Amino acid sequence: MSVTQSEVHDELGIIVGRIRRDIDVAGRPCWTLFDSGSRNSYITREASHGLHLTPAESPRTTALGGNLHQIKEMCVVGAKLEGRSLEFLAYVVDAIGKDEDERPIDMLFGELAMQNWGIGLDLQNEDLDFRHYTTDFVEF
Repeated sequence: MSVTQSEVHDELGIIVGRIRRDIDVAGRPCWTLFDSGSRNSYITREASHGLHLTPAESPRTTALGGNLHQIKEMCVVGAKLEGRSLEFLAYVVDAIGKDEDERPIDMLFGELAMQNWGIGLDLQNEDLDFRHYTTDFVEF
């Protein structure tokens, strides 16, 4: 099995998918990394400009892009992705890092948000998979 640029191996050797797209947030494009290896979603302070930030009950620490980050705020991000509406919780960090082309990443879209909206990663074609995208939620 070959590994594309959008795939990496995590510390356990599991292939983790990473695909990038612009997402429209508050009328601005945000360069977003869709990362199935990240449980949570994150947004840079700069990209969160104009969104309502909520203080965290207590500061948390996360490791992104090889650096430790203090999380003191979060926000609900309302966004458009290829014409589809999304809302998700994102933790605010100063920076996420850069992609392979040295482009700064504005947002990291994690596994919980992907599961919530039914968005998958098509690693072979380096594309997003919307076959299970939903706007209706069924709770049991």
